[in-house]
Amino acid sequence: MKIEGKKILVTGGSGMIGRYLVDLLLEEGASEITIASLDEVSDLPENVKYKIVDLRHFDKCISLCQGQDIVFNLVGVKGSPKMCAEQPADFMVPMLQFNTNMMEAARLADVEWYLFTSSVGVYKPAEVFYEEDVWSTFPSPNDRFAGWAKRIGELQAEAYKIQYDWDRVSIVRPANVYGAYDNFSPENAMVIPSLIRKADENDIMSVWGDGSPVRDFIHAKDVARGMVHMVKNQITKPVNLGSGTGISIKEVADTVSKIFDKPIAWDVDKPSGDKIRLMSTSLAEEVGFKTIITLEEGIKETADWYLENKEIINQRYNVFLTE
Repeated sequence: MKIEGKKILVTGGSGMIGRYLVDLLLEEGASEITIASLDEVSDLPENVKYKIVDLRHFDKCISLCQGQDIVFNLVGVKGSPKMCAEQPADFMVPMLQFNTNMMEAARLADVEWYLFTSSVGVYKPAEVFYEEDVWSTFPSPNDRFAGWAKRIGELQAEAYKIQYDWDRVSIVRPANVYGAYDNFSPENAMVIPSLIRKADENDIMSVWGDGSPVRDFIHAKDVARGMVHMVKNQITKPVNLGSGTGISIKEVADTVSKIFDKPIAWDVDKPSGDKIRLMSTSLAEEVGFKTIITLEEGIKETADWYLENKEIINQRYNVFLTE
């Protein structure tokens, strides 16, 4: 399938992955791109427009999908582990609505192809996540509400294939994603943006644990590349998007420390988390996809973007605190 000349809808297109995806779709020659977001989007390239829309309403989803050739559904709900534990309905219910409404609207609009963004949250705790293991297990207890919501989205695609012979859905499960436009909140940022902020704001960068846990990090541009690859090649199996290479928290911290020239203080009294969590990338490689952005390159780009935009980031965070 070609992207060139297509009309494309990207839900959640104002987010971290969405920004990179829109740029790639323009490079591929998309004739028109529409971003669906709850927030106004500025500094958009030509041929890109946005619509402020609440995807919990099915009629809005129907309207969005009309006339579109391809739909990339990236929309989701983010929050801290504390929020996951205390406000699980705020995660599960909107995601069920987004997922169900958008896929049904895309089917009714008879779009040529649809991409559903699933999550690492669909997996049970393990050292390596294999695509085929999902339906013989349960999601992690720490992520079961959001994990089940994403699983239901995957199951919806399977149901459409059986009942309607509508086999036009690619499903991706990204690993730990980072990049420009990430969440740099001091309260609930993930590892890389959290360390970048700490290194910028402090003389010594404090890091929880001993640095030994190993994780799978993937830059948002590589995720966007993977999404485009799966759609162009019409891959209908769920596919992990990760580096497949274990990176220790110590390696991440050392990279950030080098960029900012700040020493590290390891807070070994704090928990380190699971020792190893990696994505199997065998299937991704089998269908022709590999990541290309190294950790050092990706962190440097992310840090540069943060430094250029930290005043705006802090303004938005302060507004959030007063609401």
